[in-house]
Amino acid sequence: MKLTYIFIFGLIFSLKINAQTHNDFHQSLVDQVNYENIEENLTDFANFGEKQLGSSAATNALNWMVGLYQSWGYTNIEQHEVNQWGQTGYNLIVTKTGSVYPDTYIIIDGHYDTINGPGANDNGSGTAIILEMARILKDINTEYSIKFIHFTAEEWGLIGSYQYVEDIVIPQNLDIRLVFNIDQVGGIAGDINDTITCERDESSPNYNNSQSADFTNQLMTCMELYSDLDINLSYAYGSDYVPFQEEGFVITGLYEFNESPYPHSSQDTVANVDFDFIHQVAKGTMGALCHFAQAFNVMETDDQNSGSVITFPNPVDKILTVKTLRSGEKQIQLNDLSGKIIFQDVFSDNEFHIDTSKMPDGIYILNILDGKSVSNQKIIVQHK
Repeated sequence: MKLTYIFIFGLIFSLKINAQTHNDFHQSLVDQVNYENIEENLTDFANFGEKQLGSSAATNALNWMVGLYQSWGYTNIEQHEVNQWGQTGYNLIVTKTGSVYPDTYIIIDGHYDTINGPGANDNGSGTAIILEMARILKDINTEYSIKFIHFTAEEWGLIGSYQYVEDIVIPQNLDIRLVFNIDQVGGIAGDINDTITCERDESSPNYNNSQSADFTNQLMTCMELYSDLDINLSYAYGSDYVPFQEEGFVITGLYEFNESPYPHSSQDTVANVDFDFIHQVAKGTMGALCHFAQAFNVMETDDQNSGSVITFPNPVDKILTVKTLRSGEKQIQLNDLSGKIIFQDVFSDNEFHIDTSKMPDGIYILNILDGKSVSNQKIIVQHK
């Protein structure tokens, strides 16, 4: 929950941003967001009780989350020790490695500690959504690496996220593209919960504010493209993205627009959240995370022609060499993952060279057509 109560401002947005369009592959992943999974995981989370730093309930919740990640096949699972006021707990960090930018991270985070109650909304709702994202994305290719982070001691003053930034982010000089925070997105049972607040950085230091605004605009568009929710724009404050923001990292976040009165009380239970609303938030979140991490569907090389075309080096920095055993005139195309033609030409020799030095890093599809058949190969452009 937010550390202070500040009135939300902003307008309800129904504006689409032209730079972003619907992605069919991302939609296929959004369609896998499962209402029953979210309900079951949130119920299990709440049943552990009050999960303050150092409590047995917090330990049990942590072990439960580790078990879920292990059951989905994750192996890069870290527990970062957090100490405060004589109590010890752990942040949970699970890393999924990207295919193109393995050392650049999208962090999606939310706290799992609770105070004065089971915390079904604050922040079981965010916890359940992050878990569902991780379940679906386990075997999906993403250009950027993703860190799924569950912070402890948020309710004690963002202690867990501050210690993570101080102990790991800064000493290891982590390259973080974006911190995407989810805190209290459960709505109120029985109310109309049809709007989600997207949060941007408006605090000092100011040099990262424009990038935060840009990513938050992208987040708003994704929430509109992949969920049924209306959008409210507000400012970031009082949650686990703050320690990152203060160090100059780019942040964005989600928070409920219809703010529940139950967090920090024994009434913050599953009976008082709106699971339909949480499901819609999860769908929008999946679309946004796929967009931020650049999830893509690997296209396999064409069947009998796979051995007739050789490409190297791959990944390529400057010059891609294409060799083929086929004779005669051939058409060659290089497309990005949206289908846009980046390069095309016609050649008759058995060897061809493509200058990729000015192409952005990313995944491309090489198509070779000889009038009878087509070969497709995935090409990774990665500049040194």
